[in-house]
Amino acid sequence: MSAQQIYLDHAATTPLLPQARDAWLEGAAFWANPSSPHRQGRSARAALEDARVRMKGLLGWQGELIFTSGASEALAIAIRGSKRALSAVSPIEHEAVLRHGAAAARLAVDSSGRVDPAGAALEGLVAVQQVNSETGVIQPLAEVAEAVKAAGGVLLADCAQGAGKLSLPPADLIALAAHKFGGPIGTGALLVRDWALLEPSGGQERGYRAGTENLPGALAMVAALEAGSEWMVEARRLRALLETEILAAGGEVVGGEAERSPTIGGYRMPGLSSAAQLIRFDAMGIAVSAGSACSSGSLRTSHVLEAMNYPHPTEVIRVSIGRETCEADIARFLDAWRAIAGSRRAA
Repeated sequence: MSAQQIYLDHAATTPLLPQARDAWLEGAAFWANPSSPHRQGRSARAALEDARVRMKGLLGWQGELIFTSGASEALAIAIRGSKRALSAVSPIEHEAVLRHGAAAARLAVDSSGRVDPAGAALEGLVAVQQVNSETGVIQPLAEVAEAVKAAGGVLLADCAQGAGKLSLPPADLIALAAHKFGGPIGTGALLVRDWALLEPSGGQERGYRAGTENLPGALAMVAALEAGSEWMVEARRLRALLETEILAAGGEVVGGEAERSPTIGGYRMPGLSSAAQLIRFDAMGIAVSAGSACSSGSLRTSHVLEAMNYPHPTEVIRVSIGRETCEADIARFLDAWRAIAGSRRAA
């Protein structure tokens, strides 16, 4: 990426860390199928199981772990394989959850985007994300988990935007994606508290997933986790700086009253559509987005902002900070924001 370009779309995907690239190449040397019984296959299997143990340790997870192709597959395995029918979901979930939950009850969401589990059908499988990918709002999952447990239900948490950055929530099933924290695209995991929660559905991964195991991807994902999350302290400082200046320039912070991830923010520029903003920022060498990556290409009205009853859903963009983001990047974005907002007022 040239010095003239600023990338602030890390919630969509973030660059592969050098140590993750090195681990991927190391894994590529184990070219045999980890499910094969011969010596080469056993060697690959040993490396895969070592990666599994290391990853569970890094995450502080005491249960089981299924390697997947990403968070979307992990969520699909959890929902389709669950012994409990999906009974409730938050209306601000990623499309990877909502596509399975047409018949599920919708949990209430307040104007800041926080889920309220009260009065909902919690006796089945309940899906609530950890961090919203458009606003950065962190859900009160400890409270949700307590309510689900009291109702005899099972909690599935989409932690794609939180894993590798925040502590994991007290959920029964957790989905994550490596490319959100510096690992490779096409690699993820489903954390399972107990195998008894799922029906087997494949020939690999203890019978809970079909498909040859991606050993290089697993090793690279672990290496990315090993890089740590200390950079989140700086991300919090940069986001505070960003939001102070956006507010001073007449912008709005979406969900600003709620606890939010330091890496994601939704911001409204009054009077200018999200689409127009994206075009202007891109022309100025700055990459941001409107909503999550699955919907920003179509520029559909955000279902997240609609669920929050946000009054101006078509004027919001997302800015997401990564490990590589520096204060100069934020300053450059703010200069662009002021210029775009100023030209709109002058028109």
